[in-house]
Amino acid sequence: MAIKTKAAPLIALQNIGKAYIQPNREPISIIENISLELRSGEIIALLGPSGSGKSSLMRIIAGLIPPTQGKVLYHNRPLTGINPGVAIVFQSFALYPWLTVLENVELGLKAKGIALELRRQKAMQTIDVIGLDGFENAYPRELSGGMRQRVGFARALAVEPELLCMDEPFSALDVLTAENLRIELLDLWLERRIPTKAILIVTHGIEEAVVLADRIIVLGRNPGRIRADFPVKLKHYRDRKNPAFGAIVDQVYKILTHPDLEKSELKATIKTPKTIRQPKYQSLPSVRIGSVAGFLEILENRQNADLYRLGQELQLEVDDILPIVEAAKLMDFINLTEGDINLKPIAYQFIAGGIDERKQLVSQQLLWNIRLVQQIYNICSSIDDRRVSEELVLDILQNHFSPKEAKRQLDTAIDWGRYAELYSYDEPTGTIFIEEETSSEEKAFNNEI
Repeated sequence: MAIKTKAAPLIALQNIGKAYIQPNREPISIIENISLELRSGEIIALLGPSGSGKSSLMRIIAGLIPPTQGKVLYHNRPLTGINPGVAIVFQSFALYPWLTVLENVELGLKAKGIALELRRQKAMQTIDVIGLDGFENAYPRELSGGMRQRVGFARALAVEPELLCMDEPFSALDVLTAENLRIELLDLWLERRIPTKAILIVTHGIEEAVVLADRIIVLGRNPGRIRADFPVKLKHYRDRKNPAFGAIVDQVYKILTHPDLEKSELKATIKTPKTIRQPKYQSLPSVRIGSVAGFLEILENRQNADLYRLGQELQLEVDDILPIVEAAKLMDFINLTEGDINLKPIAYQFIAGGIDERKQLVSQQLLWNIRLVQQIYNICSSIDDRRVSEELVLDILQNHFSPKEAKRQLDTAIDWGRYAELYSYDEPTGTIFIEEETSSEEKAFNNEI
């Protein structure tokens, strides 16, 4: 009796890492320890916050950039140079304005050395499949955004790639056009009208991922690592009103809003995440206190506000709303459970307060909850002239973050501390200092610690 063997993946990544050398010759790691397999018959969505290395990972898969460590296998063989089985659809259309639709679609075929007559035939077939019949001789400037992106799809599909990579392909389009293109892409895929064996889409849209993907991979950042990799077992076409659809969306939000959960699985049976060692410093989102204040005010009359629905209502992408939610959570103004948000009593006190009371409350919350702000304040307080060079704080942070990220973390901590009038900042000299007597909240904090 013959034994069935598991088919080899189209592409396998083994312990992939990517780092760049900065001007000071220090390496900065973008992604680390990425291992995954891309198999035939799958649409895979790659999700994660900005800076998690999604696009870099896609370019490594396509062979456009080499990994710093690890290896890429294409049909079980090490990949060197451009991946011949991959084509990419870009966010910005990336069309040559001086070429017609037909000439743009032919570019990949021409690069492969295919003879004029055959490449024209293949290009025309793809143009017909993608719904651009009759526009072969039009120039990009004569087309709408949706039609220009169709040209991008046609150019990628004309070379008959095994893996079609899409880097946020719908983000530059209006909502209706983007939705129509998603459905048309699904039609082509499900009806097997395109030769592509697998699709990899980089997206910021959680709902978009759940609508399209058979499998979702969530990346964390600083550096990028896989935090979750799970199947979506809903039958196409998917109903957004289906409770199962909403449950998956909520679970992805949970993963994204709990960066301390290094490995999460989409299993309803998991109720308590595994306890892990907390990092010495929180990763502060680059958000102004005013954004947090506005967000709290929006939530004032809402109980159990669903984060996903709230994002839809406010027309905010995940990368817009999650940093604000993260900041509010770090300052302990909100409870966040399974994608649902509730204000804590102190948040209502903040909303009702005037500007001075708001600053006092933020001061209290920062000193009790944000380690970097605590440390800056304590260092300044311990020095006679109550002044500290930002270089000292940066040197400390660079033991935990890349130089670029350390500077971003410090800038955020300075911004938050200045709002709360905990300390001030002199930009020309790069000095952080306390210029007034401590408040009663600060004294209480000092007495406690």
